[in-house]
Amino acid sequence: MQQDSESALVLFSGGQDSTTCLAWALETFARVETIGFDYRQRHRVELDVRPRVLEQLRRDFAGWSARLGEDHLVDIAVLANLSETALTHSVEIAMQENGLPNTFVPGRNLLFLTFAAAVAYRRGVRHLVAGVCETDYSGYPDCRDDTIKAMQVALNLGMEKRFVIHTPLMWIDKAQTWALAERLGNETLVKLIREETHTCYNGDREHAHAWGFGCGACPACELRAQGWERFLSCRSNPNARPQSNLASARLQV
Repeated sequence: MQQDSESALVLFSGGQDSTTCLAWALETFARVETIGFDYRQRHRVELDVRPRVLEQLRRDFAGWSARLGEDHLVDIAVLANLSETALTHSVEIAMQENGLPNTFVPGRNLLFLTFAAAVAYRRGVRHLVAGVCETDYSGYPDCRDDTIKAMQVALNLGMEKRFVIHTPLMWIDKAQTWALAERLGNETLVKLIREETHTCYNGDREHAHAWGFGCGACPACELRAQGWERFLSCRSNPNARPQSNLASARLQV
């Protein structure tokens, strides 16, 4: 199938980062589809919030609704069978001897991008959008810009296509991610992210905070909370408002 240069497939988990990336894609492309992955993750509640977030985006943003197309959910349970991490097994979150937290799932983003590219190939979609970043990424090697560039080259060579991987958050932190969401969808999108998305590694949907639901103690919650506080601080001081460098969001090979 011929690739459509105006279409995009967003790796959408249902969390803060991927929801912001989805909004960015809806502002950028004429047709946007989403893809999520069930890898028996400890925080599988994110799979429950995905359809609610999509439904609310369609309802609250008329300009985006017509652009938002099909959602794909891919079952890759084998990833949990192959890995022994805090995101796929009930073990305490901790740092490992190699300097990486045990929340790192080896090969996860590489598999996500490969499966996403396979779906994009079938759907005639050229652009892939992922919420990975180097700024506050816990050291995950599959979130690095060099990794994404290498994946783009490999996918293009291996599938004989011209995919373009976009990483709108690559060089910004969580405060800037909140600011980007506000710029894209105003307070309506910020409120949606706070109330509907899920980022907590422990899958906690019982405890509500100013920044959203979560246990408040895992690394994902800590990053989100700290980013929210910095975002509010910059809101009250316009001269210190976080600025996102979207010039680095596109990778062209």
